[in-house]
Amino acid sequence: VHMEQYHFYFDISAMEKGERMLKAEFRVFKLKRTHVSRRSDVKHFCKVEVYELLESGSKPQKKHLIASRLLSLYTEGWEVFNVTRTVSKWVENSSSNHGFLITTTHVFNNRIEHNLVKFAKSQGALQESRSALLVLFTNSNKRRSSSSVPSSTSKFTRDMSRRPRAAAVPSAKSQVTTCHRRELYVDFRAIGWSGWIIYPSGYNAFYCRGSCLFPLGENLNATNHATVQSIVHTLKLSQDVSTPCCVPDELKSLNLLYFDDKENVVLKNYKDMVATRCGCH
Repeated sequence: VHMEQYHFYFDISAMEKGERMLKAEFRVFKLKRTHVSRRSDVKHFCKVEVYELLESGSKPQKKHLIASRLLSLYTEGWEVFNVTRTVSKWVENSSSNHGFLITTTHVFNNRIEHNLVKFAKSQGALQESRSALLVLFTNSNKRRSSSSVPSSTSKFTRDMSRRPRAAAVPSAKSQVTTCHRRELYVDFRAIGWSGWIIYPSGYNAFYCRGSCLFPLGENLNATNHATVQSIVHTLKLSQDVSTPCCVPDELKSLNLLYFDDKENVVLKNYKDMVATRCGCH
C-alpha cells in the first residue's frame, strides 16, 4: 500500500456579516497520468479520500473523513466534493479552519510505484486555471469562490452564486422563434464523468428551445392537450395557464463504455440520452 497526501487551505474571511452560505464545493483538478505502466499489478483505479484537518502541525494529523471515491489513473478532469457541513463550521468559527487533506491510496502486489496521481497546483498559466477552488454559494448578490495554493492563504478570485439573475428581456426575434431542436454537446470531462467513462469522450445530446404559441402547426408535434392549453392561454380564460412547453418529443439511446465499481469494463446501452425531435407538450 502506498499513500500520498495533498494539503489545501482556503481563506474564507471575506464572507460578509449577515451573508448566509447555502452550499460549499471543494473542486480539485486531477491530472492525467503521463505514462502507462507495463506492470500487470498496477490497477486502473486509486482510492481518493478528502479529510477535514482538525489540528495544524500535529503528527500524526488528526482528521475527519468527508468523502471517498475511486478515480481512474488514466483520465483527467475536475473532481467536485460537497463540503457544506465542514465549511459551515469554519464560517461560524474561523479558528477551526485548518484546511483539507487529500490522500490517494494505491494497492499493489507488495510493491510500490510513486506519483501515480497528481493534482494541479498554481504553477504556470495553464496550471493557474486548474488550481483548487472552494466555491461558496451564498444568498447575497455577490458571486465568489476561493482558489488555493496548497498550504497557503489565497484571495477570492472568481464569482459564484446560487441567487438567480433577473431574466433577460427577450428580443423581438426570440419572442417569435418557434419550438425547435438545437445542438448541445456534452463533454464528459467538463462535467466530471471522464474518470469512469472510457468512450465516447462526449456526445451531442441536443435540447429543445422556442415558443409554443397558438396556433400550433403540425411541425410542432403538439399533443391534443397542448393544443387545448394554448387555446385557453390565448383566450386568457385562466391567469394560471401558461403556453405549452417546448420539450423533447422523441429520444434515442446511447452506448457507453465505462469502468464499473469493481474495475470491470462494461458496455451498456443507456436509454433516452439524445433528443431526436422536439414538440409542444
